[in-house]
Amino acid sequence: GDLEETGFPTTTPADTIRAALGFFGSRRGDPIAAVGIGTFGPADIDPGSPTFGHILSTPKAGWSNTDLVGPLRAGLGDLPLAFDTDVNAAAWGERRWGAARGLDDFVYLTVGTGIGGGVVSGGRLVHGAGHPEIGHMRLPRDENRDPFGGCCPFHDDCLEGLASGTAIERRWNDDPSGFPPDHPAWELEATYLADALVNLYLTLATRRLILGGGVMAQAQLFPMIRDRFVQRLSGYLDHPPAEELIVPPGLGSRAGVAGALALAADALAPQP
Repeated sequence: GDLEETGFPTTTPADTIRAALGFFGSRRGDPIAAVGIGTFGPADIDPGSPTFGHILSTPKAGWSNTDLVGPLRAGLGDLPLAFDTDVNAAAWGERRWGAARGLDDFVYLTVGTGIGGGVVSGGRLVHGAGHPEIGHMRLPRDENRDPFGGCCPFHDDCLEGLASGTAIERRWNDDPSGFPPDHPAWELEATYLADALVNLYLTLATRRLILGGGVMAQAQLFPMIRDRFVQRLSGYLDHPPAEELIVPPGLGSRAGVAGALALAADALAPQP
């Protein structure tokens, strides 16, 4: 059928949930069969947990411990509902329609204001005790090359603290979207991202590493990251050509919305 789409700012929990319910209530056409939610995190995505569907301790003002699923369920009726992180949703969208079609093992990493990642292993999203927090992987930092101590309020030298868009802006005290392709910020950025990808590749033996988010709009980063990745592995493992292993998302910025649709479709008719 036809797709309807809307967007609205994330303000207070009550206003944001009201806006979402208003959109669903105003729809014309078929009744809603299932709902898929891809949320910023951290979030409780364990259906057996008493706080399932809640946002946990998040830096987003006013959102810590918010029940997101409860009010949506109350407003929409007891529909099949999938609740996961925005990056897990994006990973699932990439598997269905994007750069991971046909793959049971891959990582989707978004590099924007923050850094987050979704992992698919053996054809399933990795959940474990919660959801992966790839953005808080610890990385080595050369104090001489990069005296900036990181912008994460929890960890000094974590991936998000060193390589998010926020980190680039604070390190250079300037908006990086205007930096030329040969600005030294990008060489440093490629170093940190390649180090993180090497860790993920060695830990997960994954088949593809998909890099999305606003920072990755700097297309010059891809060849720099690939070169550094190959250097860091030092011939230890046979791997596909780096151009095939480290790629941009096939769905671009639409991966998250597409993934929430894919999660909803699975909630309605689970894939074997």
